[in-house]
Amino acid sequence: MELNFYDAGTLRQIATNLFYGWGYNFYKQENQLRADDQLVRAKAGWILGNAAASVSAAESDFRHEFLPPPSRAKPFPDASAVASAQELERLTKDIRAVGNRLAELPVPENDRMTQRFREEAPTLQALIALDEQLVGQCELLRSTLEKRDGAWVIERVKDIRGGLDAIDATLMKRQALLLSRSK
Repeated sequence: MELNFYDAGTLRQIATNLFYGWGYNFYKQENQLRADDQLVRAKAGWILGNAAASVSAAESDFRHEFLPPPSRAKPFPDASAVASAQELERLTKDIRAVGNRLAELPVPENDRMTQRFREEAPTLQALIALDEQLVGQCELLRSTLEKRDGAWVIERVKDIRGGLDAIDATLMKRQALLLSRSK
């Protein structure tokens, strides 16, 4: 058997067999859309990380301003200030939790069985439409929270949580789309 490492036809056939065996052919439109979807979700997660960092910084500043070290005159902190600081801390954790859920969401599998039951490109097109909404929501949250102080965030915590709920709803729509298309 003669090995020819320069025969384009043979090499193409070997590569194509490997790609299909791996369930991947990076020249297909579906794979480009899948990569785009992952990139967009990574960027949305980064935006949510920045939003969480803004709230965390606001919490730190709030604690420095409203929760001074205990003194003889005032050995215990103001209960409402403690509750507000804890609310800021919870908000930071909740934003990070949504970012983690976003990062953990799957993209459609690229295998022969899945492709029999579902058109991959239309599914990914629908996912990208949801991801556009998702990125817009994440950026609106981030820009709203950027350089805000803790008191400002506390006053608007209900609206901010409403924004998180909207992001969560978009994530659930995305997940439902994947589940409904895989049947």
